[in-house]
Amino acid sequence: MKVDHFYNHDSESSTLTFSRDAASAFAKEIAGDFNPIHNPDARRFCVPGDLLFAAVLDLYHARASMNFEFEHMVDDRVSLELEAQENALRMADSTGKCYLDIEFSGDKVESDAANQALISAYVKFSGQTFPFLLVDLMKKHQVMINPQRPLVIYKSMSIDLQNTACNSFDLAFTESSLKADGKKGEVSLNFNIMNNGDVVGVGCKNMLLGGLREYQQDIIDELVDEYNSIKSRYLAEHA
Repeated sequence: MKVDHFYNHDSESSTLTFSRDAASAFAKEIAGDFNPIHNPDARRFCVPGDLLFAAVLDLYHARASMNFEFEHMVDDRVSLELEAQENALRMADSTGKCYLDIEFSGDKVESDAANQALISAYVKFSGQTFPFLLVDLMKKHQVMINPQRPLVIYKSMSIDLQNTACNSFDLAFTESSLKADGKKGEVSLNFNIMNNGDVVGVGCKNMLLGGLREYQQDIIDELVDEYNSIKSRYLAEHA
């Protein structure tokens, strides 16, 4: 996977930009994420948070401890200035509005192959949030997102590695939780970071849900069927 095919980095000005087509292709073809807000023609288009994560690791490599706070959604009109400090990285536009705030510490994953493996493993895990992980969680708590306007966005994610000298990484889902408050909800997905079957780290992805309502199995079934149909058509057309 060549992550730099999906973002534009100007090393002189230290800025990042994204096109709708490239960001949408990353979501669908790399992450397997068919969230409609990543469609090129979406009225409220959003660059996938997984692409922001991947671009950061591609440019700077992973560190033993990293925490990503997603402050605002990024679209194709935003030029993000990378403000790097000793243990922090801030992505803001020309007005100073912050879109992504990252804190990190500890040793760096020096191996390019291991760094790319971590990017790939996390993105593939994260992209499977819907329907594989989220539907079961919503059913358990008897709430669901608005099927007409599904809103599922990043809040934050973190990784903590005990060993940064590994040659490769894989991810294994461990547990999830959902806290509902009226029409809003917050989901946490926890995972282990593995190397050759051994746990070498942990991580967590946190998302915000909007438009929550009472769970209805028949409507969820229709939503999942439509999602899978859209995914199948896209993959067939781009085979």
